[in-house]
Amino acid sequence: MKIREKITTALTLPKEITLDMPLIVMMGRGELNIENYKNLLEFTPTKIRVKTATGSLSIEGTALQLKQITAENLLITGHILGIHW
Repeated sequence: MKIREKITTALTLPKEITLDMPLIVMMGRGELNIENYKNLLEFTPTKIRVKTATGSLSIEGTALQLKQITAENLLITGHILGIHW
């Protein structure tokens, strides 16, 4: 375990902040929120690919839309069928 991970665990700090990990929250099949993403790699109505610190994240579905996009946060809506690393 690296020193940053040890400190984060010992102090019970949020990993998404201290280790720059993505935080992914899904509400049902219709809404997906991704915090701490790096880049938007691909966007179509059936597939969205996002670069994160831990790798590429692929969201597949139908009628996918980027409802909100900021420097730290993506809100994806539509009918989400799958999420793959």
